[in-house]
Amino acid sequence: MYEEITLQADLCYRLAERKAAHYFASLYEQVKEQSYVSALTKDFQLWKQSHIGSHSLLSFFTTTIRKPDSRDYHNYIRWLNHTGKLDRFLDRSVSYIYMRDLGKSLNDPAAQTRIHQVVADVKKHLIRSTSAKEGTAPEFMSLAGLYRWAQKEGIEAAIIWVIDKLRTVAAHIPKEMNAEHSVRKLIKIITGVVLHVIEEMGDHTPPAERKRRLDEAIRLGYSYGLTYPFIDDLLDSPVLSVREKEQYGRMIRTALLTGTVPDPGKTTGPNKELIRFVHAELRDAYVYIKRNQLTETQRLFFEQSYIFFHAQDTDRAKVLANPNYTNEELYVPIILKSAYSRLIVRSVIHAPADDDIDQRTFYYGIYNQLADDFADMFEDMKTGAVTPYTYYLTYGGQRPDLINPFELYWAVISHLIHHVYDDDAKTREVILDRAVNGLKRCRQRVGVEQYNEIIAAFTSGMPEFNRMVQQMVKKADDVDFFDKLLRDRMVTVLKNDRNEKQQFLDTVKSVRQQINSMLLIPKQDGSPPMKDALIDSANYSLEGGGKRLRPILAWVMGVDEYGLQPAAIAPLLRSLEYMHTASLIFDDLPSQDNAPVRRGRPTLHEVHDSATAELTGLFLIQKAIEEQSSLVGFDAEVVMALMKYSSQRAGDMCAGQAMDLQSKGTVLTLEQLNSICYCKTGIAFEASLVMPAILAKADAAEIAGLTKFAYHAGIAFQIKDDLLDAEGDLQVLGKPAGKDVENNTSTFVTVLGRESAKKEMWEHYCLAMEELRKLPRSPVFLKHLLTYIITRDS
Repeated sequence: MYEEITLQADLCYRLAERKAAHYFASLYEQVKEQSYVSALTKDFQLWKQSHIGSHSLLSFFTTTIRKPDSRDYHNYIRWLNHTGKLDRFLDRSVSYIYMRDLGKSLNDPAAQTRIHQVVADVKKHLIRSTSAKEGTAPEFMSLAGLYRWAQKEGIEAAIIWVIDKLRTVAAHIPKEMNAEHSVRKLIKIITGVVLHVIEEMGDHTPPAERKRRLDEAIRLGYSYGLTYPFIDDLLDSPVLSVREKEQYGRMIRTALLTGTVPDPGKTTGPNKELIRFVHAELRDAYVYIKRNQLTETQRLFFEQSYIFFHAQDTDRAKVLANPNYTNEELYVPIILKSAYSRLIVRSVIHAPADDDIDQRTFYYGIYNQLADDFADMFEDMKTGAVTPYTYYLTYGGQRPDLINPFELYWAVISHLIHHVYDDDAKTREVILDRAVNGLKRCRQRVGVEQYNEIIAAFTSGMPEFNRMVQQMVKKADDVDFFDKLLRDRMVTVLKNDRNEKQQFLDTVKSVRQQINSMLLIPKQDGSPPMKDALIDSANYSLEGGGKRLRPILAWVMGVDEYGLQPAAIAPLLRSLEYMHTASLIFDDLPSQDNAPVRRGRPTLHEVHDSATAELTGLFLIQKAIEEQSSLVGFDAEVVMALMKYSSQRAGDMCAGQAMDLQSKGTVLTLEQLNSICYCKTGIAFEASLVMPAILAKADAAEIAGLTKFAYHAGIAFQIKDDLLDAEGDLQVLGKPAGKDVENNTSTFVTVLGRESAKKEMWEHYCLAMEELRKLPRSPVFLKHLLTYIITRDS
C-alpha cells in the first residue's frame, strides 16, 4: 500500500516537473535569443518617464526636504506623506502583494477596486500611527496593537494562542539559526494566509462567519508557516547531524504520503530536546491542517505539499563541489518549490479552484526566488549553498553551457509582463519598480564597489542593457515598497526586543542579588532572646527567595529613571520587601488562606505556629517603617510624604484582604474582583513606582500616570496568578495549585472561566501599555515587566 501511494506521489511530482521544465525551456529560449533585451528596453523607456527626467515645480520643492533613510520607519512615512508620495508608494506596494501573494491580475477591475480600498485603509492607519514616539514599534507590530485588532474582529482567543506559540517557537530556535528571521518568516506566512482568507471572504461575509474563518486562518497560517523554521531552515542549518537530517526527512516524507506523522522513536544526543519539541509541534500543526481540510481539497493539499517538499529536498541535496549539474537540475526544482510554496496556501485555506490564479502563481514564483537568491548571494557563498548565482559564480567561467541567472531573471520579468500579464501597463510599472528597488537595496547594503563587482560578473553578455539598467538604479526614485519597509522594521523590532529582554533579565538578576544581600535583619548584641527568635522567623521568610519584583521595580525607577543613588534608596527597597513578606505571612495563616507551602518551603506557621507567624508579620511591618524613617539625603518633608503615602496604602491593602476573606463562598462581580485585586496586588506595584517618584519630586501628573499603569499591571498580575493556580503545578509555582478552589475563593478564573480570564488579562495588559506610552518617561523595563507578568510560568 505504501509503495502504491509513493508511486502516485512520484507521478504527481513528475507531472509538475514536466510543467516546470516546459516553462524553463521557454525562458531558456528567451535567454539564448536575448529577446527579453529589446522587449525590456522598450518597457524601461516607458517606465523611466515617470521616474527619471523633467520634474514638476512640486517635485522641485519636495526635493529640498531631506529624504530620511527608509529604515527610519516613522520619519520615512511622515516624509512620504508630507511630499505627497504616500499614495503612490502604497499603491505599488499593495498592487505587488496582490500579484505576488494573492495571484491577482492588476487589469482586473475588481482587483483594482479592492487595491484602492486597502490603500485608503492603510494610509489612514499609517498617518495615525506616525504620532508614536520615536524608536517605538509600529502599533500593529506591538502585542497591544495586535490584540486590539483581534478585539475588533472578535478573535482574541486565536491571537492569544498564536502569541504564545510564537514566543515558544522563538525560545526553541537554536543559536545557529537566525531567530529574528525565522520568526519574521513565520509571521509573514501567517499574515499571508490571513490576507488570502480576507480576500476570499469579501465584504459581505456575516460577522460570525468572518470571525470563524479568521480564527481558523491564524491557526492554519501558523501550522503551515511552522514548516519554514522547523523544516526548511532547520534542514538548511548545521544544527542537525547528517543522520538526524536523513531520519527527519524520511519522517516528513512519510507523513505527506500517509497522512500520519510517525513517532520519532528514541532520540539521543544534544538535539534530543529540540527534536522532541519540533516533532510535537509539527505533529499538532499537521493534524490541525488535515482536520480542517475539505474532502475535495485534502488530496490537492497532500499532492502540493509533497511536490513542495520533494523539490526542496532535491534542491537541498546539491553540493557546490559538484561541477556537473545541468541547467534543468539547477532551475526546475526552484521553479517548483517557489511556485508550490504559494500554491499550497490556497489549498490550506480550502479556497475554491481558480486556474487563472494558479497559473499566475506558478509562473511568478521563480521571479521571487531569483530575486531572493540574488539578495542572499554572499551568505549563500559563505555557507556553500547551491543557488543559480553561487553555482554560476563558481563554474560559469568553465562552463559556457550554464545559464547566467541574472539574464534569466530579466527574461522572467519580460515573460511576466508580456505573456502572463498581457502587456498590462500597471503590471509593467510595479514589476520594474520592484526590480530596480531590489538592485538599489543591494547596492546600499553591500556598497558601491562590491555591487559593481557583482554586476560585472553577471552582465558581460548584455552590456548595453546593463548600462541602461544601472542608470535606472542610480537615478530612479520612488521605487520603495511597503513590505520591504516592514521587513526591515520587523527585523529591527525583533532584534531590539530580544536585546531589551536580555537587558531586562540581566537587570532583574543583578538587582535581585543586590536586594537579597541587604534584606536579612542582623541581630544586635544584648538583644532579648525572644527578639532574636522573631528575627530568625523573619529571616526564614525572607530567605525563602521570591521574585523581589517590587524592590527591583523601585530600584529601576529610582536609579535608572530618576538618577537616585542605590545606597540612598536601599532602606526603601528593604521596606517594600518587608511589607510584602509580612503580607504573605498573614495571607498564609490558617485563619486566612491556610497555605502550607510558600516559595517552595513550608510556611512560617507550619514551621512554628500561628502566633509566631502573626508576631513576625507585625515585626516586619515595624521594620519597614523603621527603614523608611532612615532615608537620609532627602528633604524631611519628602520622607514624611513617602511615609504617609506608605501608611495609607498599607491600610488599603488590609482592607482589600478583608474584602477577599469576607467574599469566600460568594460569587463576586468583575467590578468587585477588580477592587479587591487592586487593593491586594495593584497597590504594591503602585507603591514600587510611586515611592521613588516621591523621593525624586516627580510632578502630580506623572505620579497619576504611574498609578494608572500600576492599577492595570496589578490586575494583569493577579489574573495570571489565578490562571497559574488553576493550571500550574507545585514544582514550578513553589506553592500548591488549586488552593483558590479548595478555599472556595472567587477568582478571575472561577468568575469568568479560563478563556475569558485570559482575555481580561490581555485587556489590562493593553490598558497598562497605553498608559505607559502616555508617560513623559516610559521605561523599556516596564514594557518587558508587563510582558513577563502575562507570560511567566510561576
